[in-house]
Amino acid sequence: MSNRRRPGILNLYTDEFLHTRAWFERRDRWFTEEQAAGRALACAACERPADKSQLELHHLDYHGVILESGRWEAREAHEDLVPMHPYCHELLHRLIDRDAVLARNRTRRAASHLALDRLRRKLATPQEPT
Repeated sequence: MSNRRRPGILNLYTDEFLHTRAWFERRDRWFTEEQAAGRALACAACERPADKSQLELHHLDYHGVILESGRWEAREAHEDLVPMHPYCHELLHRLIDRDAVLARNRTRRAASHLALDRLRRKLATPQEPT
């Protein structure tokens, strides 16, 4: 098993699922549930506040992403989705893609948590003036 991203031409998840009504409805439901719980929206990586239009949701695993009889269903558990700015989300995937242990020897959930912890530390480190 690999946690590396697949080329777009062969990736049904990015080419199809993320463009379906099922995914958009699930995404909207996730944000509604966060609001109902009274939690402020923020990127899980940089921890900066954001609104729904500024965030993507990272899947900790794909158990709830189902393709049955040519129809996509989005049954992800709430806790399986993590809000992230698009740039931070891309950085997270790059960390996973470039680390052989995260890419091949950890579950997607474990790889995501480890990469997210690493990314938080990197983003929180003050930059030296140049």
